[in-house]
Amino acid sequence: MQKADNAATVGVIGLGYVGLPLAVEFAEAGCDVVALDVDPSKVAAVSAGESYIEDVPSERLAAVGGYMRATTRYADLVAADAIVIAVPTPLNENREPDLQPLVSAGTALGGILREGQLVVLESTTYPGTTRDRLAPLLEESGLRAGETFNLAFSPERIDPGRTDFTIRTTPKVVGGLTPTCVERATALYRLVCDEIVPVSTPEVAELTKLLENIFRSVNIALVNEMAMLCDRMGIDVWEVVAAAATKPYGFMSFKPGPGMGGHCLPVDPFYLAWKAREYDSKTAFIELAGEVNAAMPYHCAEKIARALNDDCKSVRGSRVAILGVSYKAGVGDVRESPAIKIMRQLADRGADLSYHDPYVPALPDFGLSTLPLDEVIDADVVAIVTAHPDLDLERVLADARLIVDFRGVTSGRGAEQVVRL
Repeated sequence: MQKADNAATVGVIGLGYVGLPLAVEFAEAGCDVVALDVDPSKVAAVSAGESYIEDVPSERLAAVGGYMRATTRYADLVAADAIVIAVPTPLNENREPDLQPLVSAGTALGGILREGQLVVLESTTYPGTTRDRLAPLLEESGLRAGETFNLAFSPERIDPGRTDFTIRTTPKVVGGLTPTCVERATALYRLVCDEIVPVSTPEVAELTKLLENIFRSVNIALVNEMAMLCDRMGIDVWEVVAAAATKPYGFMSFKPGPGMGGHCLPVDPFYLAWKAREYDSKTAFIELAGEVNAAMPYHCAEKIARALNDDCKSVRGSRVAILGVSYKAGVGDVRESPAIKIMRQLADRGADLSYHDPYVPALPDFGLSTLPLDEVIDADVVAIVTAHPDLDLERVLADARLIVDFRGVTSGRGAEQVVRL
């Protein structure tokens, strides 16, 4: 690797699923990277070259050790030419935006900001956050956003576990307070992205990210609602979706499932719905989609209960094995995972739970650890909730006495013991 000329030092605040991969990309581009997180355990792991993110193998992290310095101190960002903020933006218990991690980062950064630096926010949020919430915090430094330092928003578009679209190959949307801010941010991201999409304002960039995920949320809700209707009508929803997908125009295939999980889809729609209320605007599609998707784990738990009932068993006392507890295939992230919600419902009804997931070693809240497939396959019912790529489906079909498939991986198979969503 050779040192980059036009972005010598880049700071990244937040070393989670967004920040750590981005920090590694900048380091691989030859930048000196200051990687900051308030969690000392993450800083220690990065310093040791030990990755805790599936998309960043430890070997890859260790290889850029000479270009990356991990820290918990904001003072270490003083020399950075550009600073990217990638902190969590969760919802609070009332399903409203919780910007405290961003406020904390902005306040701390305002204490050390120097003239000429570029600050880019990547954390998903509602339109107006960069201009109205982050800029005033940074201006506590005595500098002026868009004048003595540059400020922009560029939404992360990471899909954990995906290899066909990466940070480099996914177009990067950039919106700045001023044209100069956009130019600075564009130059920064050209180091790690093949295509930059400049937009006129931070608000456009902020809303772009929300629209992308709301589009998915609404369409997933539509097909989930169709799945529940098909269940009542005795029609195979997977066959319906597959047949509709043969239309070469006007239809985009979405697949039903046990619900949405992760750090984006279950959260982002509520950011826009909350902001819309400020303008006396009701986002009916967005809120309805959220309600439908939130109901899916309950529907799935009931589907398991009905399958057991049809096999002359009650949920209480039955051995229920969950295959896959992370929110999506190929990753170990259990944030907002529908599997966890299904398991809580079954536990409340007295089920004897176990699970198999090579990506999730333990579920402390349930007092459970992952078991080999051999040890769960003889349960009273086996529920395929997350179909990891290495799932031995043939073994499941051959040896499980009752299967409930929420991912359609058994679709087209004639096994009599299979119940599908």
